[in-house]
Amino acid sequence: MKISVELTLLPLNDNFEIPIKNFIKKLRTLGFKVIENPMSTQIYGEYDALMSSLQEVIKQSFENEPSVVLNMKIIKGDRSAYVPSF
Repeated sequence: MKISVELTLLPLNDNFEIPIKNFIKKLRTLGFKVIENPMSTQIYGEYDALMSSLQEVIKQSFENEPSVVLNMKIIKGDRSAYVPSF
C-alpha cells in the first residue's frame, strides 16, 4: 500500500536550522521520493518500507536533540503528483 507522509521537525532551541537540515538530508538518502517546501517535507512510498525507514531517522533525530517535536501526517495513497484544480 502506498502512502504520503508530511513531516515537520521542530527543534525547541535557538540553533534549529542544523538539526532540520540533517533530518532532511537523512530523508533524502532513504531512496523514496522526497519533496521539500519551506513549511514541511513530504515523502512517498510503500507503507512498510517507508514507516520502517522513518522510524530509524526519527529515533536518531530524537536522540541527537535535547528537546524536539515532530508533526506527522499520513495519507493513504501516493499524492506526489497532486496539482490543485482551482
